[in-house]
Formats: sequence, structure tokens, C-alpha cells
Amino acid sequence: MNVCVFCGSSSGADPQYFSAAVSLGALLAESNSTLIYGGAKVGLMGALADEVLSHGGEVIGVIPDFLMKKEVSHSGLTRLEIVHTMHDRKRKMAEMADAFIALPGGWGTLDELAEILTWKQLGLIDQPVGILNTNSFFDSLIAQMEKMVNEGFLNTKDFSEIIIFEQPRQLLTTLGITQ
Repeated sequence: MNVCVFCGSSSGADPQYFSAAVSLGALLAESNSTLIYGGAKVGLMGALADEVLSHGGEVIGVIPDFLMKKEVSHSGLTRLEIVHTMHDRKRKMAEMADAFIALPGGWGTLDELAEILTWKQLGLIDQPVGILNTNSFFDSLIAQMEKMVNEGFLNTKDFSEIIIFEQPRQLLTTLGITQ
């Protein structure tokens, strides 16, 4: 299974975020899943990729060429796809993915999650989407989504399809990636 993970190019202020990324990476490798991600060597992105690789797993990075020029790309991946734009990156990752997971991150992570949820709502994709809510990182966003439902801007069905757990193993099991 190809699992696309959106996450931060920073490690975050709490070490729990880094630990969760490492745990997820080990579980992905153990399940013989291929990690599809943004291709960077830094932050949670780098930690996740390194862990999958250290357990003998495969990692495909997708990175825009302008980020290659900033030298943030991971040089030890199974495969690195270089695209032109951030939109091309999201499209390429979506084409390869059997499931999506969001870990803590910043604007880029939020953008990727929002776009993939929009594509799912519109029926452009049907893969499952999960959120790893480490250290309650996404609680405010989840509350905002609930408000969107309550105020009539988001369909209850679309919100209920998002799979949310605090522990990597629970999330992967519910997504059908691990047993």
C-alpha cells in the first residue's frame, strides 16, 4: 500500500511530534507500505522518511524543483520525483496514494490536508484520509470542522469520513494499513 503523509518541515516544539513521526515510520515499514511524502530531509518529514528507510521500507519523495535548489531534498530516498509547482506535488502524491495521513505541521500541511479533503468531498478521490492527532495538535481544527458542520457549511458525512486517532498504530489499523 502507498501511504501519503503530510507533515511539517519542522520538528515542532514538543518532542512528542517527532516521536509520533518515528513511530509511524516504523509501522509503515513493518506493514510493507511505501511512504509517499514531500521529499524533504528536515523536520518531521525527514524523521519519518529516515525511520521508514532504516527499517528497510521504501520511500518516494515528491518535491518541487525550487525546493531542490534550496537543498532541502532528501538524498537517500528510494525514489525522488521532481515537479515544477506545489500543486504538481499534491497532484503527483495523490495519484500514487492508496491512503492519506496528516501529522502536525504548518501552512503546507494544512494546505495539503484541506486540498485532499476537498478532492474527497468532490469525489475526485476515494482513498481514506486520516489525521494523527498527536498531543491534541489538531483539536482546534477538528472543532472548527465541527462548527462548519453545525453551521451548515460542511456535510456531516464528509466530516465523519475523516479518521482521527492519537496513536499511530490505531490510525493505521483503522485505515486498513496494519492489523
